[in-house]
Amino acid sequence: MKKRLCGAVAVLGVVLAVTGPPVQASADSRAGRPATALPLGAPDLTETRTTRTLQPGVTLTRIVRGAVDPSHHWTVEASIPGGGTSPDPDAPPATLKDRASADELAAELGREGFRARVERVTTPRTADYAGGTLGWRVRIGSFGSQSAATSERTRLRAAGFTGSVTYTGWDGGTADRGPWRVDVLTIDPRSFRGRLDATYGPDLENRETTSALSDAAGATAAVNAGFFVLDPRAGAPGDPAGVGVYDGGLLSEPVSGRPALVVHDNGRRTDVTRLTWQGRVTTGHTSLPLNGINRVPGLIRNCGGGAGDSPTALPLHDVTCTNPDQLVAFTPEYGRSTPQGEGTEAVLDARGRVVELRTPRGGPLPSGGSSVQATGRRVADLTASARPGDRLHLGTTLLDDRGHRVPASSGTDIVNAGPELVRDGRLHVTPATDGMVHPGDPSWYYGWVHKRNPRTLAGVDAAGRTVLVTADGRSTDALGLSITEAAEVARSLGLRDAVNLDGGGSTTMVANGAVINDPSDAAGERPVGDALLILPRRD
Repeated sequence: MKKRLCGAVAVLGVVLAVTGPPVQASADSRAGRPATALPLGAPDLTETRTTRTLQPGVTLTRIVRGAVDPSHHWTVEASIPGGGTSPDPDAPPATLKDRASADELAAELGREGFRARVERVTTPRTADYAGGTLGWRVRIGSFGSQSAATSERTRLRAAGFTGSVTYTGWDGGTADRGPWRVDVLTIDPRSFRGRLDATYGPDLENRETTSALSDAAGATAAVNAGFFVLDPRAGAPGDPAGVGVYDGGLLSEPVSGRPALVVHDNGRRTDVTRLTWQGRVTTGHTSLPLNGINRVPGLIRNCGGGAGDSPTALPLHDVTCTNPDQLVAFTPEYGRSTPQGEGTEAVLDARGRVVELRTPRGGPLPSGGSSVQATGRRVADLTASARPGDRLHLGTTLLDDRGHRVPASSGTDIVNAGPELVRDGRLHVTPATDGMVHPGDPSWYYGWVHKRNPRTLAGVDAAGRTVLVTADGRSTDALGLSITEAAEVARSLGLRDAVNLDGGGSTTMVANGAVINDPSDAAGERPVGDALLILPRRD
């Protein structure tokens, strides 16, 4: 069992306590980057930083800001039915609705003996979203403990209503007094002689914890990386929900136009870029366009696939779009067996030669082999183009936002991300572009973007240093960050370009074999799709 360090990092290093915005000296300032207090909560909060060197060119800094705020309390957030005054009376219950629906629910709760209040929720403007009023919420009571709030929720349910227990410190108040707990890994290419790598484990179709991936590779440190499929109804659990390039090989296609983090083994030229792709299956007599790589045909997690996808061809986060007519390639890295279902599959040996056309699709692959699966109208395309004995070539190209080919050598890894946080040293938060604004569903934006959650983010500073950050959340000891707060933290850490990675229960940081943050899932550390590893120098 791994030792977990969830309090201050107990190390020999530099400990710095500050009050107020500027920090005059720290371990980071010796490396040429003056530290700045995190732009979280009231400006007079005390902030401590503990820094240690993990290996040449790699430092770990634990930042703790503020303390438990006595003004925060537990409460019950009621789910609001559509209601007779709602623009959509048949709408399902939600956390946020229009003012009339919220007032109607509060009045009904009052008649049932609950002390309900209606609160307006406003959210900040971002680079591509106007912000302003998201909607109105209904809350019940103020409690000094989570257990007391849970008892009130039980009473609420017994009365025929629904709701959830929440802590007001997670709302995102600008004058809050904390606490926040942030861990920062900094890789300085001037002295870094190890490797910066992304890994998904033994295969794509299964999940592993960040600490297991770190241990297997003998990593000095690691953080969780991109978004991935979690629910089997959304695809193959563990499959990247967006671009995945490992050792230069494209193993998962991008969510069209969304940002990604590009890293290289030597820790240099880390970049945030927006990607699209092109893929084809060619034989000696025809060429067919691909719809995907290493995912269940017809299921496009986070959407952004292409024409014919429902409900949209644009990115839409945490939504699984569908398309009955798909051509999807599977590489040896996918796993032992390809997904089963209706359609046809051309099974290829290690030389790319068709050894079998199987219907229905799905099953084991030859050693080192691959396959192409077709569903719906694409079945006729595949069966007319791939006959036993034919040699098939799978070709893919990544393109940046200018349409230029993105070169990927064996030392290049790319993990999916979103939204963008910082561009050219300025706040540049893009939830609408990246699918985090759900039309007609402000409750989703409220929970995922607006409210504080555990976050993992990454980027590069003006000196070319790669910075990996985790912020704990969903507890009274660590409030977490909203997406706009994550962007402000990234900029305050000196990042020139930064992007949000997978967060919530996935947020994990490992150092020297120990999980040093406090993952928020009740079950402990969550298995993830991939992770970013900092490896020691190979002699």
